[in-house]
Amino acid sequence: MTKPKMPGARAVIESLYRENVEVVFGYPGGAVLPLYDELYEANIRHILVRHEQAAAHAADGYARATGKTGVCIATSGPGATNLVTGIATAYMDSIPIIAITGQVPSSLIGYDAFQEANITGITLPITKHNYLVQDVKDIPTIFKEAFYIARTGRPGPVLIDLPKDIQSQLIEFNYPEEVKLRSYKPTYIGNEQQIKKAASLILKSEKPIFYVGGGIIFSDACEELKHLAETIMAPVTTTLMGMGAFPSAHPLSVGMLGMHGTRYANYAIQESDLIIAVGARFDDRVTGKISAFAPNAKIIHIDIDPAEIGKNVRVDIPIVGDAKNVLKSLARFVKIEQVKTDAWVKKINKWKKEYPLTYKKDNLLRPQFVVEKISEVCPDAIIVTEVGQNQMWAAQFFDYKDPRTFISSGGLGTMGYGFPAAMGAKIGKPECTVIDISGDGSFQMNSQELATVVQEDIPVIVAILNNGVLGMVRQWQKLFFDQRYSATCLKESVDFVKLAEAYGALGLRATKKSEVQDVIIEAVKSGRPTVIDFVVEKDENVTPMVPAGAAINEILDLE
Repeated sequence: MTKPKMPGARAVIESLYRENVEVVFGYPGGAVLPLYDELYEANIRHILVRHEQAAAHAADGYARATGKTGVCIATSGPGATNLVTGIATAYMDSIPIIAITGQVPSSLIGYDAFQEANITGITLPITKHNYLVQDVKDIPTIFKEAFYIARTGRPGPVLIDLPKDIQSQLIEFNYPEEVKLRSYKPTYIGNEQQIKKAASLILKSEKPIFYVGGGIIFSDACEELKHLAETIMAPVTTTLMGMGAFPSAHPLSVGMLGMHGTRYANYAIQESDLIIAVGARFDDRVTGKISAFAPNAKIIHIDIDPAEIGKNVRVDIPIVGDAKNVLKSLARFVKIEQVKTDAWVKKINKWKKEYPLTYKKDNLLRPQFVVEKISEVCPDAIIVTEVGQNQMWAAQFFDYKDPRTFISSGGLGTMGYGFPAAMGAKIGKPECTVIDISGDGSFQMNSQELATVVQEDIPVIVAILNNGVLGMVRQWQKLFFDQRYSATCLKESVDFVKLAEAYGALGLRATKKSEVQDVIIEAVKSGRPTVIDFVVEKDENVTPMVPAGAAINEILDLE
């Protein structure tokens, strides 16, 4: 029996149903009108953002908070190009999102038609894969492949470009049951011989350390990590993307490493004799000067992406595979009675006492105090950040217990990311308190999304650490450019309380330490989209700090 035919736009909706998509973030335009007409009655929630960049960031935040694949939609030309920053952010941090863009009619492609942009060409370097749909019959197969590619192996963004005429052509809809891609077969099971070699090296080590990144969270391997770390009594340090993978209050936790990592994490890496790297890519903010990185350590590198192994540092035992599977296998070959790390753990505990993360405790309202109070009042919150000093203080002074509770732009360092990503996280986890810890500079890059959270009743909280400057850039100018503060002073020109109220959100302010806890509690109890303006000290620096190009144990004294 022949199935009734449907338009390509309807086939897109049916494909999204098959992939269990419940929400999309988007902004309409001429080239996606057929798709939006189908969305009108679709059983999919559409969040109307106020800028396409926010749609991509919201899909990204949704994906990070839930582990699902986020979806964003934009029209052709400027609508599509406005997604680029969000797509690049997701690509750098290995986040699964599907970006659906409209395109001019097929017959006009290549003729500089109104609102035409070669978005597949533009996004080729920042997508895991992308498609230009040239035949309406290909829509089901393309969507099936796109979701599979985005969420498997090393996750990442996939873009699907849909010409307007394709959306209106008819198709007999048949959704594939499986994906067959000859050239794409991720390795999930690690090589057993390599795993045995790694176990042998671990048991010979006296100063091992786990160095873990976002891959440990994406593979849901946090329990396996904790079990193995406790078995061999090895300290654990995380990257920014790995925050929450290991409880920050655990005795074996040494916090974040790298440019603004803890002194004891950096010292431990430099003195270790074995680094067990899991789901991390040895980026420059972690390694510092490559030639001086971990000079005495052998390196085991576990990653699902073979291209990352050996890319930046030499590796003694490479293991390609899913972190969860590899750590389970590794645990089978490690015998606890052979562990000899007591002296190592004792030394690290001594460093923790000597070099704690701290700041000046006085009557002034300092940003670190604000983050500590947020952690105290909302210990189970999902924390999303912007980029800069606010991001580092959020990483350093909040007590993270669980994975997917810290969401931040790591690789690309995207200002303006946090607020729309928090919006996406709250949609994905409505039962959780979601707080965007922001700088006053970053927040203004996407503050128009206040209209979105008010219209859609998304009660996120924005905690602005308002120091009136572009803090991290100013810090570098202070340290390395003779305090020549070129274009970094914002002069506190925005009344964020009035801005919030103008959009219909709740606006609160704290200028004293005694006011901080009360405004946080009021924001949470309100159940409304809320902006809290914390007017903090302008001259506060993020410490510790390793200068760019220095070894990670060459830490500046900024006090």
